[in-house]
Amino acid sequence: MKTDNAVQIKSYAFAVRIVNVYKYIIQNHQEYVLSKQLLRSGTSIGANVEEALGGHSQKDFLHKLSISYKEARETAYWIKLLRDTHYLDNQQSQSLLNDVDELLRIIGSIQKTIRNS
Repeated sequence: MKTDNAVQIKSYAFAVRIVNVYKYIIQNHQEYVLSKQLLRSGTSIGANVEEALGGHSQKDFLHKLSISYKEARETAYWIKLLRDTHYLDNQQSQSLLNDVDELLRIIGSIQKTIRNS
């Protein structure tokens, strides 16, 4: 993994957090449907960042990055839903929401830079 790419590093670290939150929810709450959605979208952010970095063109890069942005927004939705249905407490969910918001800002900034270039 390149050590100089902030979105790559942060999206991977976030995916690790999401996997651990998923394990926590299924072990402590035996909830498998909503948590699986969180796992899918939360790990997809980094996977799409990786695909974007391996893109063959700027258009391909931007397309994959756009998918990553959408997955981050979906992840925020599942975090809020899990919080509001009491599978995650406010502290857990706020920490995750802060991280996903940071990813959204970074990805959004990259998209804007590319579109304006």
